[in-house]
This record gives sequence, C-alpha cells and structure tokens, in this order.
Amino acid sequence: MPGFKPEILAPAGGFEALKAAVRCGADAIYFGGKTLNARIRADNFGDDELPEAVAYCRARGVRAYITLNTLARDSEIGQALKTIEAACSCGADGLILQDTGLAALAREAAPGMKLHASTQMSVQTREGLALLKELGFSRAVLPRELSGPELAALADKPPLELEVFVHGALCMSVSGQCYLSAFLGSRSGNRGLCAGPCRLPFRGGDNAFALSLKDLSLLKYLPELAAMGIASLKIEGRMKSPEYVAAAVTACRRVLDGQEPDNRVLENAFSRSGFTAGYYEGRRGAAMFGVRSAADEHSSRMEAPALRKLYSKEAPRVRVDFNLEISETREVSLTAAAFSKRFTARCENAATRAKTVAFTPEKAEELLGKCGGTPFFAGSIRAQIPGGLYLPDSAVNALRRQALEGLGALLAEPVPVPFAAQARQSALHRGKEMRLYARFASAAQMPADLSAFSKVILPLGAQAETAARNAGPGSEVHAEMPRGIFGSAREIRADVRSALSAGARGMFAGTLDAAAIALEEGAPFAAGIGTNIFNTPSLEAFAHLGAREAVLSFELSLTQARDIGGELPRGLAAYGRLPLMLTRNCPAGRHDCKNCGDEASVKDRLGIEFPVVCSRGCSQVLNSRPLTLADKRADIKNIDFLLLYFTVESRAQCAQIIRDFTGQQPPRGEFTRGLYYRGAD
Repeated sequence: MPGFKPEILAPAGGFEALKAAVRCGADAIYFGGKTLNARIRADNFGDDELPEAVAYCRARGVRAYITLNTLARDSEIGQALKTIEAACSCGADGLILQDTGLAALAREAAPGMKLHASTQMSVQTREGLALLKELGFSRAVLPRELSGPELAALADKPPLELEVFVHGALCMSVSGQCYLSAFLGSRSGNRGLCAGPCRLPFRGGDNAFALSLKDLSLLKYLPELAAMGIASLKIEGRMKSPEYVAAAVTACRRVLDGQEPDNRVLENAFSRSGFTAGYYEGRRGAAMFGVRSAADEHSSRMEAPALRKLYSKEAPRVRVDFNLEISETREVSLTAAAFSKRFTARCENAATRAKTVAFTPEKAEELLGKCGGTPFFAGSIRAQIPGGLYLPDSAVNALRRQALEGLGALLAEPVPVPFAAQARQSALHRGKEMRLYARFASAAQMPADLSAFSKVILPLGAQAETAARNAGPGSEVHAEMPRGIFGSAREIRADVRSALSAGARGMFAGTLDAAAIALEEGAPFAAGIGTNIFNTPSLEAFAHLGAREAVLSFELSLTQARDIGGELPRGLAAYGRLPLMLTRNCPAGRHDCKNCGDEASVKDRLGIEFPVVCSRGCSQVLNSRPLTLADKRADIKNIDFLLLYFTVESRAQCAQIIRDFTGQQPPRGEFTRGLYYRGAD
C-alpha cells in the first residue's frame, strides 16, 4: 500500500501522558474512565475529565478512543452503559471492548459509535475477524503472538480494520486467556486489576523468570506493517510515565517519517533487559525472556529530564488557513479555517490612512505565519487590503490570537453520537437436575465406566474421532477446539469436518475463533472455557450466535453465577487443574511446542509446581492444585451441568476422582475452591 501511513495510537493513563502523546505526534489516543477498563490502577479520567480529554484531542485533530475493555458483572451493567453514554456525549471516536455482552449493548444503544475489539477477545483468525464484523465491530486489536506472515495473511483484504501492538509490555499469556493473577491473589487481569505475578520468579528449565518476557518493539518493521495496510500501530503503556509515552511516540513518528529512531533513548525510557521482536520474527525461545533490572530503572531516571523536553511545549499539528480582509469602512476581519470549521475575528477602526509605510499582503503573511505556542501552523494566507492603509502589528497579532482561540474552541466542540439504552429484563434462570460432563486431555485417561456423564469431551483430533466412532448408543462425544489457533485455521477446519464425520455430536469452542469455525462448518457448539462469559448479556450474546450451551467464567463466584439470567443452558468447571495461562512460548524451556506434547512444569519462589502441558504449538500453565466442588454440590444453584476437567491425571486417578465426585466425597490431598467462594476483584 504505497504511501499509506497508519495511525500511531498512544496510551494515556492521565492528562500529562495524553499531552505528551499529542505533542509528540500521536494520531490517536486511548484512555479510560475510573471503572471498567483494563488498566484500572492507572490515574485514568473521571466523569468530568473524559469530555475535557476528548475535547483536547479533537481540537488538535487527534482521535480519542475510550477503553471499556474488561468483563463486567451483572451489577455493573448500569455503570457500563453510563460510560458508553458518556463516550457518546463527548463525541469519542470509538469504544474498545472485551465483553461480548457489553459490545451487544453498545451496538444496540449507540449504533453510530465505532466499536473496537480489544486484544482481550483473543481473535487470531480470518474467521474470527469476520465474526467480529458481524457482531458490529469496525476494528480488531490483534494478539501480540502473531508472526509477520500470519499478520500479513490476516491483513490481506480483511473484513475490518486491524490494529497491531508495536511497542510495550508483552504478557506471557495470550490476552484474555490469563487467570493467574485472579487465582493467586483474587485480582483479575480480565477485570483490569492484574497484579503482575508473571514478573515474579517462576523457574522453568534454566530460566529463573520463566513467565516474564522482554518488552516488544517492532520499530524496524513499521514500514512493513504499513505496507500490509495495518490501520493502527498501537503502543502499550497506560500504566507507564508520560516520559515513556513521549519516547515511544517520537520513535514511531520518526520511523513513519522516514527517519532513524534513537533506540538508545527508547530503551532507556523503559525496557526489560532490552526488547524483543521474537513472535513477529517467528523466533520464540529463551532470548525473548527478560526482567526489569536496577540498571534499567536507573537509565529511566537519568533519561526522564531530556524526555520531558519533548512535550514541554504545544506542538503545531493543525494546518490553519487565514483570510484577512480590510473593508472600505476600515473594519478588519480575520477568518481562520481548519477541518471544515471557520472562525472570524473582527476589529473596527484598526486600519488608518498610511502616513509613511502602507500595510501589504507580504506583511500580513509574515505576521499571520507566527502561530507559535498554539496547536496550529499556517497554511495558505490570503490578504485583501485596499491600497494606502496602515494596520499596526499589534492589531494583526490580536486578531490572530482571537481567531485561533475561537477556531480551537469550535474544533473542540463535541459531536455527540446518538445514545438510547433499551430497557432489558432477563428472567432468573432455573437450572434443572445438574448433568455431569467430563473433559479428558487424552483417551488414555478415560476409565471404562463413564456412565455418570452425559457428555465426554476430548481434544479435537484423532482421539476424539476414535472415541466418537466407538461411542455406544446414547453416548455423546464432543471435541474441544484449541484456543490457540493462530495460523492453523485450515487444519482446524479439516479436523472439525473429520470429527463430525466420525460421529462427534458437537464442538466445545473456547474462543470466538473456534466458534466462528464451528459455525462455518455447521457444527453444533458450546461456548467453552476461555470465552469469559461473565454476565447475562454475554451469555445471551453467545445464545444469539447459536451456542447450544455455555461454560461460565470460573472467575465468577457461585452467587454471581447463580444470578446470571437468560435461557441458554450453562455450566461450571467443578473439578480440575484449571488452565491459568495460554502461551505461545513454552515457559518450561521446551520451545518446540509443535513437536513436544510432553508434560513439564514451572515452580514459583516457594517451590510450588504448576504443570505445563503443550499441544498444537501452544502451552498451558495449569493451576498447582485441582479445583473441586465434589462435596459442595448443594451450594451450586441454577446451573445445568458441571464439568470435570481432567488434564494431567492418570486413568486410575480419574476413576477415583469420578467415584468421589459422584459420591460427593470430601477432597483428597491438596485442593482449591478456586474463586467460587471469594470471587475476583
């Protein structure tokens, strides 16, 4: 796409960072309110500050996107709608969303507001992108784990705009698929309160920080991304300083303008032992890992004063065209125009008959070209001046200031997006007798007696097909689709067709990608673990997509799960070492995941082991202890099925767990109740 320049999209955790981003050349800024955004611990913007922030951007020709990119409880839906209404009222250019339910509500209440699918939605495939468009999104923020060729394939005539992270922190887990912070400290990353436990010591192989990646930097690939047609180049960092924002935006601006960035300054601004482009380059492995050292901290402190100078003054970024006129009655008017807005300042009797030197168009151009200290720079300057008149410099300067102030105020005025929330009511769901489902990581785990289960689920592939072929009358075998599909959608499609041909009754889809593929292949599907169904609207959104049933988020408490309405049958994970991370870089040090398949582990600083299992090019970090609700069945209300999620257990262990569960026996050995009794912040 010759000559195409994507937008530079910068983070703002507060007003100082917002100014830094704008003054250093960002084309768009993303920021959030005080609640329901993925960086809730940043300063953020209060209800009265959001309009001011949007107006500041609008007056300078910069787009403003509001983040609403977390999961909301049913009790928070009202607050979410108020945030959507506030974004519409101040004329924001888009909303960034994770929650499928909130997206449906936003589309219904404000069809004119552009919706951007957060990277937290984990969409990695063309099928998923097409589904996002169907859901009303105009842009998708892609995962950071994609390689250059994978990005190029998605960018080839995409169904909607694509946004790519090009600089900033890398999470170890695929965004939206991390539950580590919630389970270790009740602070959910999906709720904007990630405590960053991945930056603590977790040993995997020879790596003492096996869950901590270096920061991403794709600066040298920005021209390549622009050539692909990527619409937006995103900088991570709403929790970082204004100095960091200034450095990152300046570096991106220089590259897109054909200049060389100062990589030393950028690294000093913030890094974790340097940067990595490993995912983009397809070179995963130990070189991608890094931590924030004392030396890194010192470099940032030393660089900060110089970086502050980058944004200490207003930057001229809006072209303004002037038209100066002196009438026959000697009234002087100056019109300033930009972005189809015009403001005219007037002054009477300012012009007089020239005694020595007359005022000329050349003098007008000289004076009106001085826009320093404002967001404007002079474009065309026209002057209509009758001969023989004199106009003092002070009068022209005053008119210029008035015209620019008036034009700035016009540009800052909001262009509201119509908003009309619909009254919604959803009856409390009344679950019937709870059924039991069993998910096995392999057929070798399956005991002979599976009569307790209405459905048996195996990973998509040969084992699910064999089990489906051998299933007896009344036995249902379903296939679990992978959550890390990335560039293997064609292979997954073929496996879905094979599973259906072998007699599989349906798919368990843990992401929108998997759901989209199931829909396109005509496969009945359930919304599985990973879909993050957290409230009634999100459950109803999956019902609207065609899901037959759904597994609710295991970040809900039992009380919250009980109160979710809607008619779609729903279940809970009631046993298992739940997956706390989905990664594309093996933390156990076995980086050839495609051909691994072995079990491994990482250990925290207390020596507690977290199993790591690898499949289809991705790794999953499992919880150190199994969740069990075997003896708590009486506490579970309005739920239609319970899922036993077997991962690293042997066949004999699975048989014993099943006996204990059906007999509602107390747990054996170490166990956890997960978040079902304490919930997640």
